[in-house]
Amino acid sequence: MGDRVNNFPPLPKFIRIRPCFYHNIEEEIPAAHQQLVRRVYTLWMMYSGTLCINVIGCIAWWAGGGNATNFGFSLLWLILFSPCSYTCWFRPLYKAFRADSSFNFMAFFFIFFLQCVLSLIQTIGISGWGTCGWIATVMFFSQNVGSAIVMLITSLLFTLVTALMALVLIKVHRLYRGGGGSLERAKEEWSSGVWKSGPVREAGFNAVAQSAQGPSLPQYPTSVPSYPDNSHW
Repeated sequence: MGDRVNNFPPLPKFIRIRPCFYHNIEEEIPAAHQQLVRRVYTLWMMYSGTLCINVIGCIAWWAGGGNATNFGFSLLWLILFSPCSYTCWFRPLYKAFRADSSFNFMAFFFIFFLQCVLSLIQTIGISGWGTCGWIATVMFFSQNVGSAIVMLITSLLFTLVTALMALVLIKVHRLYRGGGGSLERAKEEWSSGVWKSGPVREAGFNAVAQSAQGPSLPQYPTSVPSYPDNSHW
């Protein structure tokens, strides 16, 4: 446990690039929040999958007489947003629940709100922006019905993902505020420099892990609060 090896993203052994993160929800996230973190992780996979399907939709768009620029941008969004969304908003949420870090919660709220706005723009589907959203899809039905049907699938997926992102943002915010979280706590972490090397509670967690004997797992810090869940999701 003291020498944990990064395991995400899972890469073939013949590739010289090694994984960048240690990802283990069952081990690192308190049991009360594991289900929510798994759902957000699933949402990230859904968003990445939607970007993949968007590339296929843009190919159909191009084959039906659309602009090749949309296909080029769709590849760019897939390559750029898939890893960046994991790093920029899922990892802050993961670390926030792992060690009750207000700074990471605030980072998640800020970046994930921008992600929601971006997903909404992708759902709208402005022509020339590389996404098969509603405007581009509806307008293309008059030109090529077959391609427009493929584009429609992408539009529906973007709509679903955007709606789920809004629900996640509301859900996590309610949990955080219900557990006594505030902007002041995040400012304290920033001013003390705790956020640079991880929360103090996480340091205690690692100390326990290093002193553990045998194959037994370390205990989670008991000071991590239990965020109340006042709504069903």
